[in-house]
Amino acid sequence: MPIMLENPMPVGLQDVDDLFGDGVGLSLPARPQSKQLHQRMEELRSRGCCQSVAWSRTGTIASIGAGGQNVELRYLQRNPATGNWDLSEPTICHLVKTTPSTPIVHLAWAATSIPDLAVIDSIGRVTVISFSICLNHPYLQRKWDGDSVDDMHAVMGAYWLNIAPSNQQPYNVMYGPANKHGHGYTYESSFAPAGGPTHPTPGKSAFFSVTSNGSLRMIWSQNTNRVEETTIELESVNSSEDQVTHAAFASEKKFLLLALATSSKQLRLAKVEVQWGLPAQPDKVNPQQSRVLNPSLHEKHLATTNWLQGGPSDQNQDAYMSELTHLEVLPSIMDNTGKNTAAPVVVSIRSRAATEGSYQMAQSIIDRWEAVEQKQNLHSAFEQLGNRRNSISSDMPNTMQLRKISSIIIHKVVIGFQVMNFGKVLILSFADGSVEYRDRFTFEELYTTEDTTKVASLRQVGWTFADEGPCQQVAFSPTYCSMIQINDDGNLKWSKLHYPMGDIGNSMLDAHYAASIAGLTVTAAPAMYYQCNYDDILAIVSPYTTKKRFPQDWISELIRILKIQVDYSEDTHHDSLVRNASLQSCLSIMNALGYRGELNSRSFTGKFSMLSLNVRNVVVLITIASNTPLTIKEKLSPLDEPEVVETLAGCARWSLDLIAWLIDCLFELMNDDKFMELLVPQRFNEIAPYLHQKNNISLHFLLSSSSRGFLSAICRRLGHLEALSTRAIEFYRRQSADPSASGKLAPRLQQAYQRMQHVTTSGLVKVAEFEKLLAVLGGDIRQAYQTFLPALVKAQQNAPQGKQIDMAVKTARIQFELALLLSASPPPAFLQVMVKFFNKDLKAFRNLTDPAQLFFADYDLLEVQDDKRSLAAKKAKGMMYVDVFNRMELKTSTGRQWRRCCRCAAVMEDVFGSRPGFTFVLGQQRKCSCSGHWSLLAKDQALP
Repeated sequence: MPIMLENPMPVGLQDVDDLFGDGVGLSLPARPQSKQLHQRMEELRSRGCCQSVAWSRTGTIASIGAGGQNVELRYLQRNPATGNWDLSEPTICHLVKTTPSTPIVHLAWAATSIPDLAVIDSIGRVTVISFSICLNHPYLQRKWDGDSVDDMHAVMGAYWLNIAPSNQQPYNVMYGPANKHGHGYTYESSFAPAGGPTHPTPGKSAFFSVTSNGSLRMIWSQNTNRVEETTIELESVNSSEDQVTHAAFASEKKFLLLALATSSKQLRLAKVEVQWGLPAQPDKVNPQQSRVLNPSLHEKHLATTNWLQGGPSDQNQDAYMSELTHLEVLPSIMDNTGKNTAAPVVVSIRSRAATEGSYQMAQSIIDRWEAVEQKQNLHSAFEQLGNRRNSISSDMPNTMQLRKISSIIIHKVVIGFQVMNFGKVLILSFADGSVEYRDRFTFEELYTTEDTTKVASLRQVGWTFADEGPCQQVAFSPTYCSMIQINDDGNLKWSKLHYPMGDIGNSMLDAHYAASIAGLTVTAAPAMYYQCNYDDILAIVSPYTTKKRFPQDWISELIRILKIQVDYSEDTHHDSLVRNASLQSCLSIMNALGYRGELNSRSFTGKFSMLSLNVRNVVVLITIASNTPLTIKEKLSPLDEPEVVETLAGCARWSLDLIAWLIDCLFELMNDDKFMELLVPQRFNEIAPYLHQKNNISLHFLLSSSSRGFLSAICRRLGHLEALSTRAIEFYRRQSADPSASGKLAPRLQQAYQRMQHVTTSGLVKVAEFEKLLAVLGGDIRQAYQTFLPALVKAQQNAPQGKQIDMAVKTARIQFELALLLSASPPPAFLQVMVKFFNKDLKAFRNLTDPAQLFFADYDLLEVQDDKRSLAAKKAKGMMYVDVFNRMELKTSTGRQWRRCCRCAAVMEDVFGSRPGFTFVLGQQRKCSCSGHWSLLAKDQALP
């Protein structure tokens, strides 16, 4: 009786060259994969929604805790002691709790600027929590208590609506690739259509889910922020016995595409329209009532096919390969030429892991179907009938068909499928920890060979993920430069891109250095533009921050690709400067790259950018408190609340200390013979290295038009606060003299204004005189530009003519301002400006101050004194922490809780406003002054 093998042994006889030839193909049993991976495969086959880890656009990493009974929150953070990046310890979210019988099975983030997290349990109940301030401290938006307890409501597909572009345009901006040009790169940009329905309220989304019994539910927010829901039964699921196992959504033009895989091996495609029920003509008498939403969902079946070709009895199939593990639908997309549109594609994946004792290797089969329209033709008999009866039209509407495309076989286990670059690039993650990038149009693998001539990704220029190893699930960061993996032991591991081929080089003359800078630029630019978290990029470049030119080279490329305004030498108003969010992002990156821990000195650019960011923050807070929007001015007046006045008094004191410190640093340079000897043409290029050596940023802070603009703005705000406090004190003096008004006095508010007046009138430097000094310096710089730059432009070979001269002058001025912003040498045109400033203007200003007072003053609030002696003293007496919000020293006491910036490690007290004005002003501090996100320290966690 012949022996029947359970699994046939494949031996390719065509490979046998001779009896003992090398061509004999011998099959050995496959190396078995972990039990945990097999369990994960069973999860993926049983339900379409079982993602246990997810990464939000703002940086929160949510994961399902052990046993599925809670949610853990993590984030990337800066170690305050060393400046190194690491993954935080988990914070348990106490807003979501369940039992072992109904565990949490799926997490899904919305792409909103204040991200919402949908938490789904095994029976389809949905809780929504929102992260408005801290990455690890959410607020409850929707409880699942009212949801039905029914296994048939288990969620098999989930989706958050896209967010409408903030620029009110029907497209999204894409940056890259970078094209090599000489030793540098030029950058392309393009547009991707923004399709699909969106929530009528800007910045909001809505959550869709499909249950196993074919119900479609939309959870959405009313214009009053009340969370409601709308549900329909899907006609595409027309049998009570045919259960939905997987579902996937995609935004397509003005509707949603919905792909459904059922237990009967059917694949169905439908479109879902969302009608929000808004009137065509808004009610001008009662506009709030006219914005009440009353949405309805409308489904239309498009096409049906079988997702398993050949059936489960096919001898080439095994039981595992007859079950889906992933289902995705890709919307139509414009190709790179902008002329042709690729049809929507439904993608299914069937994966199996190698089992012990089996000869079957790990394998994944990717099946694809194009959703194409096909014209229907009437039978000739009906056409003849139509010719006789003009009332019958022979034109029939087009039908949709799912046309099968050739399958792709990969000898690995696929555990994740994502899209990036607005759907143009697909990412496959595998159980061995590796990652593949594929083209959306051809599905061919990308970045397989190094290419430094046309850079669209760091992977193209040799960067890879570190520490590949077995994992069950993956969640990518918003920049796709790092990922969180769930290992076989259930622990989370942070894996980030790195350059494994040694050193990248030291200048743009080195090919890999220049290509890496270009790759970092095209990766960071969209994150900055769309205000996504890019802390992982800062983490992967931290080993290169000690390179002399790295921060300057990278920031200059970011400014080029994003076309960020850095020249404010001609501006007298500061609104555009303060509102320049892209410039704030660049300063934030400079600050992060220059931070080396609390007890280590900052770099020159780090100190420059840190002070610029903090001055900007103070300007914003004073402006917001003093200029309440007209729409809410009747409801609140921040300057009538003592908490606001006390905060502004703290900001005023910090600002006056900054001005005094800058003047003291300038006096130090003026009294430094070595520095003054450099103010000659022959040695002018030695100035910047000398200032870097002394880490004295005061001169650059006044010469750069952006930081000088921040200083001018703060001077005007300080003048406003002084006048305001004087009027308030006079008002209270008159009130105290009026016996009938004794009951109207507000002692705490009066004390707050007294403190503000004391602070604004007791500065070591007269603000009005300092503002005049800035105005004189700014006028001299403008005059120098007007004299020097036209001559410089006309002296060039092939000099521009006519109107082109003005453009060339403007371009040259921008380059000089960029150099100053990045702490390079001042332009030669500034020599006479600096000679006049130090020999005349600053000496005259010294007569208006007490240099000794400035020298011995306490500048601890500024956190800028980081020479060896100051750092040693700080270490000896312990750290002093300054609140980012009110600029006062933080008093450590029981019962208080602190926020810490994940990017720069700055801190503030976790305060909440009990009055509307203070709440409004405090709302401007949802982020750190560096635009980094806050984390909330535990109540029992003291500041180190």
